[in-house]
Amino acid sequence: MARIQLQFPEDQYFYSTQLTVRVTDINGANHLGNDSMISMISEARARFLFDAGLEATKGAHTSIIVTDLATTYRAEAYARDQLCFEVGIMDFNKYGGDIIFRITRPADGALIAMAKSGFVFFDYEEKKVVPMPRAFSDKFPTVDTIG
Repeated sequence: MARIQLQFPEDQYFYSTQLTVRVTDINGANHLGNDSMISMISEARARFLFDAGLEATKGAHTSIIVTDLATTYRAEAYARDQLCFEVGIMDFNKYGGDIIFRITRPADGALIAMAKSGFVFFDYEEKKVVPMPRAFSDKFPTVDTIG
């Protein structure tokens, strides 16, 4: 089976945040577990959307949902490591796009992982995918919109 390759343009990263690997994030092999990395990616995505003013508000009917997630691991991370999550957005289409992540350990510059999370806008009241709101696409003028 072919391995996935994740490489993203440098100009697509718009945000960064730091998260600390907790002792409870460590697996039996004594490094950051896959399940915890996915939780950290979700936290970085939530921080990005909040800081961009795009977090779903209480009572809002439309928000994003994750459609897929791909992650490639390059190095291990350990308890108490500070990790930098660089977050970007690319490949817009009529309904959504991709949120991208580069995760590094600033202490030694190690690339820990790369990830891509597909998303679409979803109306939770109507239970259907809806077109991307212009207010969202206008926040990222360097991202090409397709369709």
